[in-house]
Amino acid sequence: MRTTVTLDDELLEQARLYTGIQETSALMQQALVNLVQKEAAKRLAKLGGSAPKLTPVPRRQTRTSDDPG
Repeated sequence: MRTTVTLDDELLEQARLYTGIQETSALMQQALVNLVQKEAAKRLAKLGGSAPKLTPVPRRQTRTSDDPG
């Protein structure tokens, strides 16, 4: 998709410096991917503990050298 945007030149140059990505379209693509990942992580974190009726998940216990079997 082709889109026209106005960007802060200093911010764009700083992003190029930090990432090493020189092509503007590739830089913008990476920026959008990072933004989506960050926001998805925030949404997932907000869901933490929001299922009070959920039954506890059984977990495997690690065996020690004292345990038989």
